[in-house]
Amino acid sequence: MERLIAGAKSLGLPLTPEQVESFQVYYEELICWNKRVNLTAIVGYEEVQLKHFLDSLTIALALKDMPSLLIDVGTGAGIPGVPLKILFPDISLTLIDSVHKKTEFLNHLVARLGLKGVEVLTARAEHLAHDEGYRERFDLVLSRGVAKLATLAELALPFCTVGGAFIAQKKGEIDGEIEAAARAIDILGGRLREVKRVRLKELGEERALVIIDKITPTPQRYPRRAGTPSRRPL
Repeated sequence: MERLIAGAKSLGLPLTPEQVESFQVYYEELICWNKRVNLTAIVGYEEVQLKHFLDSLTIALALKDMPSLLIDVGTGAGIPGVPLKILFPDISLTLIDSVHKKTEFLNHLVARLGLKGVEVLTARAEHLAHDEGYRERFDLVLSRGVAKLATLAELALPFCTVGGAFIAQKKGEIDGEIEAAARAIDILGGRLREVKRVRLKELGEERALVIIDKITPTPQRYPRRAGTPSRRPL
């Protein structure tokens, strides 16, 4: 895990031997399960360290302190939620994905790593965000590369408590995408705080953390029915 250790150190996030071991186990389980479940196209040892694990940890750059209640929307193989849980074991983490085989992997992984305070749910965000147990309950909502920002805002902001934040991980040219999402962010109770550029030699291509503060409650009608946010973004 030398590449991850070096990259985390450059972020000011030194890893303990126990955390390094957890990431090693994570990698081994990911590759093993990926042979029968489509979890990721990135399978190389160094690539996973950098493009999955280190990329997840860059979220810490956007925060003075890690909030206590997090939800990772469309988490897939647990990215970015599980790497953050390994680094910050005291957080309470909810992982949601609509694909049962992926959440089956996540339940196995959570047990294998001995992680406490993690809930794994097989659900669509459009449905779960209308559940009173999850709506506007989280200090921090995360999502990486699931959809365009206007769609992501509708899927993610309803989970975020007023005073909390939503962070979308993006890469490439995103200025047009952010501009196109401005109306949706406003309707859903958000306000763009910052686009934090992430430049690490270990990652190569520039990344961005789009940080949106939740300033007013999301109108009850949102998110709309399953599939609508992606087909007809606000």
